Amino acid sequence: MHRREMIKKAGALALGATGWSVLPVVGSPSAKPVNKLPRWKGFNVLDFFNPDPRNKRQTTLEDHFRWMADWGFDFVRVPMAYPYYVDFDRTRPIAKAEVCRISVARVHDVVDLVEMANRCGLHVSLNLHRAPGFCVNAGFEEPYNLWQDPEAMEAFTFHWAYWAKVFRHKTSNQISFDLLNEPCWRENMNDQFSKRTAVPKELYRSLIIKGFDAIRMASRKHLVIADGNNIGTEVIDNIQELDVGQSCRGYAPGLVSHYRAPWVFQHPDDLPDVSWPRMDNGKLQDKSWLREQFAPWIALVEQGGGVHCGECGAWRETPHDVALAWMDDMFSVLTEHGIGFALWEFNGEFGILNSGRKDVQYEDWYGHKLDRKMLTLLRKFVSHHG
Repeated sequence: MHRREMIKKAGALALGATGWSVLPVVGSPSAKPVNKLPRWKGFNVLDFFNPDPRNKRQTTLEDHFRWMADWGFDFVRVPMAYPYYVDFDRTRPIAKAEVCRISVARVHDVVDLVEMANRCGLHVSLNLHRAPGFCVNAGFEEPYNLWQDPEAMEAFTFHWAYWAKVFRHKTSNQISFDLLNEPCWRENMNDQFSKRTAVPKELYRSLIIKGFDAIRMASRKHLVIADGNNIGTEVIDNIQELDVGQSCRGYAPGLVSHYRAPWVFQHPDDLPDVSWPRMDNGKLQDKSWLREQFAPWIALVEQGGGVHCGECGAWRETPHDVALAWMDDMFSVLTEHGIGFALWEFNGEFGILNSGRKDVQYEDWYGHKLDRKMLTLLRKFVSHHG
């Protein structure tokens, strides 16, 4: 296959990706409800997370994917910032005319990563963490708002049509497409601490339909996933006729998962000590409480839907024993209902390699600092046939 030619053709084909109708899906009402998504277990890798490739956050090597596979994992989620792979003058904010100017060299970076993971037997979920006009995080000035500007919605559709064409030869066992990371409505896109609420249901539904149609026009076999509304926390209840899985989050309670994280708490040093289980305003937060938090997602599985926990984990400042106890309970609940998970992240401050935790006795692993206790905990649920 001439990959450079393939990538260029994908761009041309993607230009016609708007305005397609919804493809109906026929299911079997007599089938016993099971999770329609596989119980994938794995990690997020952040190679394309930073909008600027000159400030690449990390580089994942094929050895890393081999280690994942050897340890029993079968899944990697790849959250991408679209500016990483477009070509524009980075000395100023991106212009609307540049949002769809694809950089073939940067696309090769993504293709190479997917190929490496697939060679190691891992399924890849490609995700737009930053889409044209929206990201749950600040740190990059967008030329418009995805939820308010039709041009942004068209660009969103273009990008998914493009990636679906690039990977049209891949099977559903090799790749899936996670449309948009943690959708929410935020008045000030550039203020990390401005209030965030759910996207109006019909507006989010229209975005999902556009992405779904763009991807399925490239290949009917491609799996499509939509993150829950309101930062991944709320089940999407108006897309039942679409063959779309849903991705939830494993970050509740936030005081445990993001303890002292400066991008979450404005005064992180003023937080009280954290424990698990814990009392919060007179209510016990424990495994039963976690089961309540996941109840809508469990119900979706029981109704025949597909659910995967696309992000979960605890930041480096959460005491290690607290993080492990909480993760043990969370993964137990998910596994009981056949829901898989992807830790944020593999290599970094949430991960099992090089997390920078101060209360861990690391094991040297080919020059990396391995959190063996966390790996052992994760592998308990990898091998569980829940």
